[in-house]
Amino acid sequence: MEKSVLIRKINMACPICDQTHEVEERKRMSETIIKDEKVIYEEKYYLCSHAKDENEFENGALLNENLLNACNAYRKKMGLLTSDEIIAIREGYGLSQVDMARLLGWGEATVSRYESKAIQDKAYDTMLRLIKDNPSEALALLKKNGNQIPELKKKEIHSKIADKINAYGKEYMTRQMFEGEYVSFDEPSDFNGNTILNIDKIEAIISYFAAAKVLNLFKTKLMKMIWYSDALSYKETGKAITGMVYRHEKMGALPIGHYSLMNLENLTIREETSYHYDSMFHIYPNEKADYSVLTEKEIKILDKVIKKFQNYEAKEIIDYMHKEEAYKKTSSGEIIPFSLAKEIKEF
Repeated sequence: MEKSVLIRKINMACPICDQTHEVEERKRMSETIIKDEKVIYEEKYYLCSHAKDENEFENGALLNENLLNACNAYRKKMGLLTSDEIIAIREGYGLSQVDMARLLGWGEATVSRYESKAIQDKAYDTMLRLIKDNPSEALALLKKNGNQIPELKKKEIHSKIADKINAYGKEYMTRQMFEGEYVSFDEPSDFNGNTILNIDKIEAIISYFAAAKVLNLFKTKLMKMIWYSDALSYKETGKAITGMVYRHEKMGALPIGHYSLMNLENLTIREETSYHYDSMFHIYPNEKADYSVLTEKEIKILDKVIKKFQNYEAKEIIDYMHKEEAYKKTSSGEIIPFSLAKEIKEF
């Protein structure tokens, strides 16, 4: 486990020494068991400097926060939506907790419990993912369960769903096409870096690079930077970030489905013409990008990649990658296994 880190110092009534004084609020990584699974989560606590022994304590708010962090760590480990992700789905439709429960045909308190410490089972998680990824499914549920919702509220929900269908229509179709390229890679393997395809993270990474004002962020350079992000993550953690599968191409590593990838609606990409009249895709930041899908560790990895390649021209990063063992040990058109990512040059 990592050492504790100081968050802040605050004055409060200390239950350890029964005095009001300055205490430290700290955090550390801890282990616990949930449903027979060991999980590692961020734990916060207070530290009393006046007591020699038993100088750590929690109040009710920290206890609830720690329990929620532990539950979310379990959710992530088991491939379930976290409480924050469930809240984001509900708020995306402009629903209260009760409205969303009624839309899904659940008990009125169910969504409230899942947004806190209760852990949803796989069946409920699947229903949530259905409306997260496809507002048409939400519309079908509204038709099915609309009799449980007051008529005025039902019209408001219908309008919100219709807006999402119009806004996300292209995004949804593009995601379907992109995901279709990965039907043969739906299990963790050496080809996808032990990670299932995650389009939300791909979109966040691309916008994160653009927001960092990476010089000349066109498609060719972008693809290499994403590969290096996945490769470095695999080298450091044993898992890639995006779940994409990369082939050995003349321009370096290119992910399967990269043509569909560039059409994702949640990216800001402009087709521009070079001095040689070539068509080029220039990537810009997206104001609506959701960086919360990226972990602190993943962001640190992205920052390392940005620091390394920020000022590289496309040809420079291609030449750099051509010298990697992962490229030299594979042939044209061959999938680059992530086991070779362990041999990438030090940053």
